[in-house]
Amino acid sequence: MLCAFRLQCFCLALVLLTSSVLAQTQSNVPSTCNWYCWTEQRITALVQQVDKISKLMGVGGFNDIPKPANIRPPPTATRLTSTFGTPYVTKTVPAENAATTPVLQASTATSKSSSSETGAPYPKPDVEERNGYRAVGYFGNWDIYSRKYFPQQIPASKLTHLLYAFADNKPDGTVTLSDSYADTEIHYAGDSWSDSGKNVYGAFKQLGLLKQKNRNLKVLLSIGGWTYTNTNKALDPVGASEAARKKFAASCVDMIKNYGFDGIDIDWEYPQSKEQGTQLLALLRETRQAMNDYADYLARDKGYAKEARPHFLLSIAAPAGADNYQNIPLREVAETLDFVNLMAYDFSGSWDNATGHASNLAPSKTNPKSTPYNANSVIQHYISAGVPSTKLNLGMPLYGRAFTNTAGLGQPYKGLGAGTWEPGVYDLKDLPLKGATEYFDKEAYATYSYDNATGMLVSYDTLDMALTKVEYIKQNKLGGAMWWEVSGDRNDTRSIISNVVNGLSGADGRGIESKPNWIYFPGSSYDNVKSGFAG
Repeated sequence: MLCAFRLQCFCLALVLLTSSVLAQTQSNVPSTCNWYCWTEQRITALVQQVDKISKLMGVGGFNDIPKPANIRPPPTATRLTSTFGTPYVTKTVPAENAATTPVLQASTATSKSSSSETGAPYPKPDVEERNGYRAVGYFGNWDIYSRKYFPQQIPASKLTHLLYAFADNKPDGTVTLSDSYADTEIHYAGDSWSDSGKNVYGAFKQLGLLKQKNRNLKVLLSIGGWTYTNTNKALDPVGASEAARKKFAASCVDMIKNYGFDGIDIDWEYPQSKEQGTQLLALLRETRQAMNDYADYLARDKGYAKEARPHFLLSIAAPAGADNYQNIPLREVAETLDFVNLMAYDFSGSWDNATGHASNLAPSKTNPKSTPYNANSVIQHYISAGVPSTKLNLGMPLYGRAFTNTAGLGQPYKGLGAGTWEPGVYDLKDLPLKGATEYFDKEAYATYSYDNATGMLVSYDTLDMALTKVEYIKQNKLGGAMWWEVSGDRNDTRSIISNVVNGLSGADGRGIESKPNWIYFPGSSYDNVKSGFAG
């Protein structure tokens, strides 16, 4: 069936390409171009892309995108004592009123340390103050393949910021696209094959359209990620070289200018020494300065009478492990940033010898093996180091970490389970698994599911737990919530994103940040970006 589907796709693509080529031979293909050579090159490229999609997507297309469901707050429910596990474990059905749950509070003490470890004091950068809670979601450019999750499905009306992952970079600092087909080439429904001029398509066009329809949605390009920065060490040579840092910053501005982004997110996993932490700071300062200079240029030389000077955003994905965040000059780094996305998840997983909570708020004193990390202590450290609480976005996972053949939390296991897309990792929308029961660990402030028959344990944030984190965010005056990543959420009344946003909005609906995005990019090399995707 896959071979037949691939052949059908190829034939259809060939027909579309032929009609497109015939049109272009009469218009915008240079007379000096060898028509046959040009056609052969395009067909070869199409064959490669069809083969790629058919392998990853299976049978299906790009246009069967479901309409979003109407979202309502969850009903109040009861909590029952469970007979499973240790005495502190409780069972919840289906979602409780989290406002009645005691909430941990982080320390509000701040560090009085000087900037001597990072050189002379740096001028206070141009950053925005929060005027409401942020709702920040990551979207992966790989989501369009096997996951069949497309930009049109992003809950744009609920988010204040979308971070598009991931771009890569060269050793000299040049930022590069990691999948040009997904990012700028794929044609979605409504995209023409015969537009005049030079135009961008793919996810970048769709994100531009989302920005036009949802003016509170700011879209940032996220650079880095685990594979590029931890496995490939892509940012190591950039951080170590002043010339590469300058080129990186200039390249970030080019990405903003050409593709219509509102800013840059840097996900360096992770600086492995204090020297590299200082290099991260230098890289952020260089990038901040370059973005501010571009904003000044637009305000000064382009003179938008009806628009205020643009402010381009800068953020990072920040580590939750002490081995990693102790290398970063947190206060100075935070001064350069608009916000910090704390990766308060993956606390436990396949790399551990015992099962554990993956995104718990607190430690467990009676079962310490189940909580190797906890979000509250990390947030306390960041705040005490000088990071304003309002800049911290609490990261939440839209997936669960699974363990098989285990007797429970803090216990050995033998296997990970099939997972939704990779072993041991299940999308939130697939949880709880059939036959499993959900539990709340009131000591660790965490939820998980367990199947007595199979010994399968999955650690994840239930809706109940997500609403508890809403109260934690409010009581600790944090900046908002962040999710990795949006494709894992449910598309129904139990959507984590929608319910958390509703919770942060408050009774009057005004609790969410309200700041317009930037949609004017006169220097773009793409005609449809310059026109604001008009027409």
